[in-house]
Amino acid sequence: MIHPPSPYPFLASNAGQHGRVTLLGAPLDRTGSFRPGCSDGPAGIRWASENLETYSPYQDADLEDLMLGDLGDLDFSTLSQAEALAHIETEVGVLLDQGTLPFILGGEHTIALPIARAVLRRYPTAVIVHFDAHADLRQEYLGEPLSHAAWAYHVGHEFGFDRLVQLGIRSGLREEFILGRTQCAHFSMGLDLPDGIRERLLTHPVYLTVDIDVLDASVVPGTGTPEAGGASFLELLHCLLSLRGLQVVAMDLNEVAPPLDPTGVSSAVAAKVAREMLLLFGSGQESSSSGG
Repeated sequence: MIHPPSPYPFLASNAGQHGRVTLLGAPLDRTGSFRPGCSDGPAGIRWASENLETYSPYQDADLEDLMLGDLGDLDFSTLSQAEALAHIETEVGVLLDQGTLPFILGGEHTIALPIARAVLRRYPTAVIVHFDAHADLRQEYLGEPLSHAAWAYHVGHEFGFDRLVQLGIRSGLREEFILGRTQCAHFSMGLDLPDGIRERLLTHPVYLTVDIDVLDASVVPGTGTPEAGGASFLELLHCLLSLRGLQVVAMDLNEVAPPLDPTGVSSAVAAKVAREMLLLFGSGQESSSSGG
């Protein structure tokens, strides 16, 4: 169940095709704890990309030189939350098995749980690099364990908290901060990576998950749970560039909520973040899906 691509993909000529990197929308929006709207995230990012140059002056690289496909959006209309997450895991697994780099556009951050499951079942030593304003380390939120506020806890519970590297975290329960600081591989309000963590990342496959609210609310107001005190676009870009050379096997960008920002700026910022991620990690991926 995949919807056709939006009429505004990054590269219209590759719409509906696989490439070395394959975009897939996951417009799930069911467990937001403040404001809904991220179901329009994939379409908003594609729409904003229509006005964004394919060339990045930061990297001296161009999307026109990237083998990029766009499969459109998954359809969750008849599925329960558990079924929707299983559907994401299946589709991401197919892409991994085909040797492409999946780039999933959310949707609420709960999508990271099935993506992590698909990755870790193929790359058992993979590490998750998580950019976010929120720890997402609750066992459940309002009685729902399959929540955007709980996905990281369940990844840690299933596969080990020591594979989580969490950056930009500035909101959460006391218990989440205790858990993150004592059990996660790295847990920080800032974006700087200690040398030891970077050395570990260089020797393991990486799943990169970016909640757009890692950026300050003044930069991206169009998100469900905006938080003051976040990074600027350039600070996030600097951190992403510092990850050059990692074996990124899957990535996502989530929690963009275009209806909450009628200016369109939030979608434009997200599209630019997506461009830089695509260029940074999409040009040299291996085609093997073996266990890392």
